[in-house]
Amino acid sequence: MAKHGRRFRAAAELRDVTKYYDVRDALRLVKEAASAKFDETVDAAVRLNVDPRHADQIVRGTVNLPHGTGKTVRVLAIAEGEKAREAEEAGADYAGTEYIEKIQQGWLEFDAVVATPDSMREVGKLGRVLGPRGLMPTPKAGTVTPDIGRAVRELKAGRIEFRVDRTGNVHAPIGRVSFDLDKLAENFQVLMDAVLRARPAAAKGGYVRSVTISSTMGPGVKIEPSLFRRSA
Repeated sequence: MAKHGRRFRAAAELRDVTKYYDVRDALRLVKEAASAKFDETVDAAVRLNVDPRHADQIVRGTVNLPHGTGKTVRVLAIAEGEKAREAEEAGADYAGTEYIEKIQQGWLEFDAVVATPDSMREVGKLGRVLGPRGLMPTPKAGTVTPDIGRAVRELKAGRIEFRVDRTGNVHAPIGRVSFDLDKLAENFQVLMDAVLRARPAAAKGGYVRSVTISSTMGPGVKIEPSLFRRSA
């Protein structure tokens, strides 16, 4: 078992490990418990009653957080000509097809990738590099699209992608500790609504098993899961 430092132990004492909290109380505890010298990310972990080994029980989607994540997202747009200029005007940090070769040579100075459909034949060569990092553009995630300007703007504004991992958990950022309570609560609710909408038809029984939020360096705080069982 990993040993935690003094700050973590002190933060952990602020919450009752046997208790489930409502959303705002949980977020308040997470903010109070944050003790790092940097602006910690607030993350949500949602354990779902699905078996990701089956393709018809994969949970994934995208969601536009109304208040963003607090993180500056570096966006690469793989496109040519007018579409590359459109991406740049929308705020892309990098735009062009020449970046395909740069990535093959080891360049990874970006956080998100969007691409036009006509560039995907070449982008497909990057699957082994981008896929394991969760950066491969896909139509389902809205990152392969002819409307590349809109995709760039949404990513810059706080659109995130979520996907269930092999243990049945969805992890996603909902903001920073410095966000006020209302903004964190709204971001969290929008995320949960998206996760509930993404429920696979093959999922049986109760869909949401548990919900926990925490800051980067802080302990987890459990939220009452029955609050999210309206779609169970």
